[in-house]
Amino acid sequence: MAEQSEKWVLMVTAQTPTNIAVIKYWGKRDENLILAINDSISVTLDPAHLCTTTTVAVSPSFNQDRMWLNGKEISFAGGRYQNCLREIRARASDVEDEKKGIKITKNDWQNLHVHVASYNNFPTAAGLASSAAGFACLVFSLAKLMNVQEDNGRLSAIARQGSGSACRSLYGGFVKWVMGKEENGSDSIAIPLVDEKHWDELVIIIAVVSSRQKETSSTSGMRETVETSALIEHRAKEVVPKRIIQMEEAIQNRDFPTFAQLTCADSNQFHAVCMDTSPPIFYMNDTSHRVIGCVEKWNRSEGTPQVAYTFDAGPNAVMIARNRKAATLMLQRLLFHFPPNSDTDLNSYVIGDKSILKDAGIQDIKDVEALPPPPEIKDKGPAQKYKGEISYFICTRPGRGPVLLTDESQALLNPETGLPK
Repeated sequence: MAEQSEKWVLMVTAQTPTNIAVIKYWGKRDENLILAINDSISVTLDPAHLCTTTTVAVSPSFNQDRMWLNGKEISFAGGRYQNCLREIRARASDVEDEKKGIKITKNDWQNLHVHVASYNNFPTAAGLASSAAGFACLVFSLAKLMNVQEDNGRLSAIARQGSGSACRSLYGGFVKWVMGKEENGSDSIAIPLVDEKHWDELVIIIAVVSSRQKETSSTSGMRETVETSALIEHRAKEVVPKRIIQMEEAIQNRDFPTFAQLTCADSNQFHAVCMDTSPPIFYMNDTSHRVIGCVEKWNRSEGTPQVAYTFDAGPNAVMIARNRKAATLMLQRLLFHFPPNSDTDLNSYVIGDKSILKDAGIQDIKDVEALPPPPEIKDKGPAQKYKGEISYFICTRPGRGPVLLTDESQALLNPETGLPK
């Protein structure tokens, strides 16, 4: 390697989706290796609407490892980044790019520095699993750059050491993170349950209540819960194992009523455990509770669940509708109760798959203002509206796992310098 020109830059760009847990992970049995106290199950979201794009580059001209997130340089020295980098470097293979005249041997990787640029097309650290997509993308792209010969299951065990839920972003569809029993975490990996085509009539609507960073990070929140909550042990040992079995069955059978009941119950129990922590942790706010009320009233009036809701460690509501018709009716209800501020452009208020707006017969703000009260609240006195309480809605669906982007124009680093474009 040393005889070649020191100017070359070798790059890889990948895109990884985020995921939302329907059976929650909360609590670690090992803080350093990030080993969970229970199994969890998530749905991967369509990367067209929520994803992380990461470019990784290597060059003999780089004198240190550097990282940029959403255009800002951040420290790469953090233990979790270093754990992922160390694990991938240890598994690196020879790489040869004949076109560029580059040859890197397995041992060279220990002495070469990398540049990483990452971009989220959604708010970071606001309870939309940005760290999950971020670490999954970091591990996946580094593994491709360094020619790591391991499958996504093995890579998931490395991504887990960056952020627990990151292991679930290495697959599309519905994914299970098996907590594992080994002390070294070798069996704590993600496994795909079904791909995104298995239950493709599901539609997902996310109400972004706040895109601010949360007050209690998931990491410190979990630690405090495990140390102080009397309920967490019961949840991890008694409740979750049964729910995992029922949830896997509901997903396989596309049994929406069971799926919805389990999803809502598990979300509510996770937040109950947060409140049972000392001092209590409140991730949801009044708007979150109003969204739950809106979904519960409608589901009850229909006699069978139309929509499931789930909240991660933040106030944003993720609603999973049984089909497109239910999603359309849900969106009408949400827009009735949570209209945008008068100066908001509808185009930026409902993003992602906008065709659902069309199905709902809504083209502009006037149509939102003309929405009638939902039948289930009609005779209950004047309907409450909460203008401006929701920042925006994202309409999406279950999606695929990580992919390489071969189009160089999508790279975030300059191919000549290895610095952000």
